Amino acid sequence: MKLWSDSFADNGKIPGKNAFCVIDPATHVTLSDNRNPHLAWSDVPAGTQSLAVICHDYDVPSKGDDVNQEGRTIPTDLPRVDFFHWTLVELPPLLTSIAEGEFSSGVTARGKSGPTAAHGARQGINDYTAWFAGDPEMSGDYFGYDGPCPPWNDTIAHHYVFTLYALDVPKLALEGTFTGQQVRNAMAGHILAEAKITGIYTLNPALTK
Repeated sequence: MKLWSDSFADNGKIPGKNAFCVIDPATHVTLSDNRNPHLAWSDVPAGTQSLAVICHDYDVPSKGDDVNQEGRTIPTDLPRVDFFHWTLVELPPLLTSIAEGEFSSGVTARGKSGPTAAHGARQGINDYTAWFAGDPEMSGDYFGYDGPCPPWNDTIAHHYVFTLYALDVPKLALEGTFTGQQVRNAMAGHILAEAKITGIYTLNPALTK
């Protein structure tokens, strides 16, 4: 199975239009277009009954003490954890692409609605749900895609992995609001094939030179 994007090259830079935030010289960051990238695929295996997409960033700091703090940086050797940006399940097996901006275009305070989505699919909540939980202006359930917004003082660029899964079931055992890890757990034993592409993004001006 093959996966590609017209929005960015594999291991290339993700454009600002596909991110949650972009660099702002005065305030470090500002909200961006937040458009989901184009994705397309081929060679889906026989027997596929549904498709799923997960996007996660594996470079998220395991501790938030230094995140976005003036006069401080996040150490390169700090252990990193996963942050889910998108979980999309039960796409029809004959579908071959997702258009840029089809599932997300713009930042929605308190999160986009869900779990129902285009093509009869369902979307889980992403990890901005927990990130904004204590913010009275932004708190809510963030369904679907919300793009990169890594710490502006991180010493490494972040890697965003988009993975397409071909599954042998038409529907996963998920009810109501579900998370990226719950999707991973539900897919176990049902994956016929998978394909990945990775995009790179940073909000640290020193890393863009």
